[in-house]
Amino acid sequence: MRTAGLILVPFLMWAHHGWQEFEEGKEISLDGVVTDFHFVNPHCVIEFEVGTMVWQAEFSSPGPMTRKGWTAATLQPGDKIVIKGHPGKNGVRAVHVTLIKLQDGREFKINDGR
Repeated sequence: MRTAGLILVPFLMWAHHGWQEFEEGKEISLDGVVTDFHFVNPHCVIEFEVGTMVWQAEFSSPGPMTRKGWTAATLQPGDKIVIKGHPGKNGVRAVHVTLIKLQDGREFKINDGR
């Protein structure tokens, strides 16, 4: 059990960086395919592919998303999604999510990505 915690620490430390790494004055829309979904604190992260490019989408924490009906099983590898949000600075393939559209048509607005 202790090993699992050590493996997660680097990921969680990367995830908790704040929103200053994103261009809040710009918004992009990406159609992609989910490769992984991390329903973890402090922020949920979707890993997805747009063509051959791998992106990461970061938003909210599990608490607010649970109140919107999300669970760790909401997204599965292979799911098609549309992500809207603020792009990462300096060409980093990351997005601070403001809206997620699932393949069944449901849309989830994320207040300032939180």
